[in-house]
Order: sequence, then C-alpha cells, then structure tokens
Amino acid sequence: MPAGTCGLKWGLLKYTHHGEGIEVPDLYGMDYNEAVDLVESSGLRIEATDSTYDKKMPAGSVVVQSPVKGLKVKQGRIVYVTINSLTIPRVKIPDIIGKSSYRDAQVKLQKLELRLLPPKLIDGDKDLVYGLMLDGKRLNAGDMVAKESQLTLIIGNGNYGSNIDDVKPVIVDDGEDDDEDDGNDVDDNVEVIDPSMIVD
Repeated sequence: MPAGTCGLKWGLLKYTHHGEGIEVPDLYGMDYNEAVDLVESSGLRIEATDSTYDKKMPAGSVVVQSPVKGLKVKQGRIVYVTINSLTIPRVKIPDIIGKSSYRDAQVKLQKLELRLLPPKLIDGDKDLVYGLMLDGKRLNAGDMVAKESQLTLIIGNGNYGSNIDDVKPVIVDDGEDDDEDDGNDVDDNVEVIDPSMIVD
C-alpha cells in the first residue's frame, strides 16, 4: 500500500475517533428534566419529539428513546425521546344513545378505554341504550371525556309498565335534617331516575 494512502487512512480514523464514542444512557422511566441533565452532562443533546400516554408510567417520564441505551455515538449526538403525557387524553363519546344495544355500547366504550359501572335499568326496550352518565351528568354523542372515566349506561329492562317520561325525579338531599316525617322519603334501595337525564 502506498505510503500516502496509509497516511490518509490513519488521518481519517483519527478524525472520526474510530473505536471511540459516548455511551447513550438508559433514560427509560426517568423524569424528562433529569434526563436532560444526564444527557447533556454526557456530552450529548436531547430533544423531546413526541408524547404518549401510559397509565403505568409517571407523567413527564421518558417512555421511548433513540438511539437506544448502550449504543456508542459521537459527542453532540441528539437523543430523541417520547414523553409520557402530563394530562390524561380525552376521547369522544360515540353515537350510541337510542341506537345501540347494551353489548354494542360496552364494546365501543371499552375500546376507548372508558370504564363502565353497573347499568341503570328503566322500563323500555330490552338492552337498548337510553342514556349515558358521568358523575350523575348526562352525556351526549360527541362529548369529550378523559380516558379511564367511569360511565353509567341507562338501558331498558324489557318492561313497559310505565312511560319513561313518568319516571319520578331524583330527590336531592340539601343536607338539612328534617325532624318531621312527611311520609315522602324515598327508600335508599329504590333507584329513581331523573327524566331530564334520559334521552328519547
């Protein structure tokens, strides 16, 4: 090999620091601010390029990194990371009221990572969804709610003994004690549905 070629090869190896490099640290699960300090102190740079949501991970923590841990890279290389979202993502309520069976509604809502409490039963077509509530408030198609929200479906029980519009309203306790029994107390074990919460 000509002497000039050997000299050129040696110069290129020296310039690229052949066989040398900075090892990329393991950032998984680390708070982003702590990851910034660690990466920059190693002679590298860091950039958050995306976010996701993992309920098992702390908010603001690193869930994905590139390059991966242990890889040796040049000084100044950017480590790209995906951060666990600081807020729970919201999803849109599908159009199920008056159009879906209880089973179909279950499947659609659970696919959106929404939780379902035991359903409320009212007189009407068996298993037809008549309404949907969150914390006692009626929801409509298109409303946005946080993932993991606990929802209650209102479904028909197959009976037609009374009209839905005739269902008695919920009696709200104002917190004041009433020493006199007027005979209108509602049994705690009897569930009463507010007709304003029922969608025709």
